[in-house]
Amino acid sequence: MNTQQIHATTIIGLRHNGRVAIGADGQVTVGATVMKQQSNKIRKLYKDSVLVGFAGSAADAFSLLERFEEKLEQHQGQLVRAAVELAKLWRTDKYLRQLEALLAVLDKEHALIISGTGDVIEPDDGIVAVGSGGSYALSAARMLVKHTKLDAKAVVRESLDTAADICIYTNKNFHIEEL
Repeated sequence: MNTQQIHATTIIGLRHNGRVAIGADGQVTVGATVMKQQSNKIRKLYKDSVLVGFAGSAADAFSLLERFEEKLEQHQGQLVRAAVELAKLWRTDKYLRQLEALLAVLDKEHALIISGTGDVIEPDDGIVAVGSGGSYALSAARMLVKHTKLDAKAVVRESLDTAADICIYTNKNFHIEEL
């Protein structure tokens, strides 16, 4: 069994001045080795009205992303309802409970982090960040929102750039989506 920790991403998403954006770097690292430079860890879901980014084990994240998409369809794009239902399922299902990943999800009204422990967290400031460099990107985004006139997409780009300068598990091959 491979016991090396997988460091897979920096995800930052936010709602700012009527716009919604999410971005991720492209690096996937196993132990001390960069395995991939151009991974895409963000998606648009439910008629392009929901943005999602995922961090953690790739297979686990894709499994959860699939389930989240099913919940969004089942609840006609109601983000909070779909997130709560996924978190309940994640926490109680024997198979899903073993998955190690986090989801950052946003629409025009909500920004949420969904964890495998059943947490659905909606930060007060509308900024969500997960992954190895998430705290660096979050700090940068908070200051940029507070002290600049940048739009949501530019804040995401600059926040990812800051994280990439600090976190060895984050590169500068960014993927950014916007609503």
